[in-house]
Amino acid sequence: MQQDKRVLLGMSLDELKTVVKELGMPQFTAGQITKWLYQQHVSSIDEMTNISKANREKLSEQFVIGAMQHIDCQRSIDGTLKYLFPVGDGSKFVETVYIPDGDRATLCVSCQVGCKMNCLFCQTGKQGFEGSLTAGDILNQIYALPERESLTNIVFMGQGEPMDNLDNVLRATEVLTSDWGYAWSPRRITVSSVGIKGKLKRFLDESECHVAISMHSPLPEQRQQLMPAERQMSITEVVELLKQYDFTHQRRCSFEYICFAGLNDTTMHAREIVRLLQGLECRVNLIRFHEIPDVDLPGADEKRMESLRDYLTKHGIFTTIRASRGQDIFAACGLLSTAKKLKIDN
Repeated sequence: MQQDKRVLLGMSLDELKTVVKELGMPQFTAGQITKWLYQQHVSSIDEMTNISKANREKLSEQFVIGAMQHIDCQRSIDGTLKYLFPVGDGSKFVETVYIPDGDRATLCVSCQVGCKMNCLFCQTGKQGFEGSLTAGDILNQIYALPERESLTNIVFMGQGEPMDNLDNVLRATEVLTSDWGYAWSPRRITVSSVGIKGKLKRFLDESECHVAISMHSPLPEQRQQLMPAERQMSITEVVELLKQYDFTHQRRCSFEYICFAGLNDTTMHAREIVRLLQGLECRVNLIRFHEIPDVDLPGADEKRMESLRDYLTKHGIFTTIRASRGQDIFAACGLLSTAKKLKIDN
């Protein structure tokens, strides 16, 4: 990609209207460009054949599409695919996971290279923080995905904290949900967060997408040991904020809960989860721990997870155990990109 040119991928209709006006093109050209980008997924400006050759040349002088193909793909025996996409100038990488499941196909996208949150159980946090993705980098994980046409859902649960890159996450979801973009329902998109003061409220106010909160412990002190972000916005504050919003209709609120044997899977934890979430329409997703290097945390067994699920369900909290996918292909976030980074550094 020529670095002196601007990227079209990720631009909104209003931004493209400004572009074509500056280039002396008809205003309707902006709508044509959005269709070529977000409906046809062209790889070059020359493919925009209903725009005059002269105007395509004008556009090409200053802009590129900005799409980049994956450089690696790991295939699981269960059908899960983990792609490695370059971002920026191509020297950094993020992971994107495609998860087919019957008539559903979910894509787990990343929003940052590395992560500032440094959760104890997450490989991405061990990379350190290397930068936030642009809206174009986020959308490229969909734009350049070979299985793009089969997607039914997108989750922002890959590398990075979405609320720490909120402007670009909102720009990407605007493209995904606008009539001039992908025209997806926001109910097909879930954005996760550990809880960032100020940013989480802004997301809830400005977006209609589902929200998923990383809980992992209902006890503030223990959660802080697992997730340093607890210091900035406690799980109690997160839940109090969520209770100000309506999740009784189509928009959904969920909590992600990785289960560690003897650490956060006890009956006491179950009671505290019930107490914490009382009065909030939500669901809890229990997750098996995918081990990562140099982290001594034991995953809970099936029996303990079922016991936790049954207790929460009995007390009125809809709870599921998420099926493990792709364990044979560096399943935990950050393992594939970390391996690539180490290879380059060495």
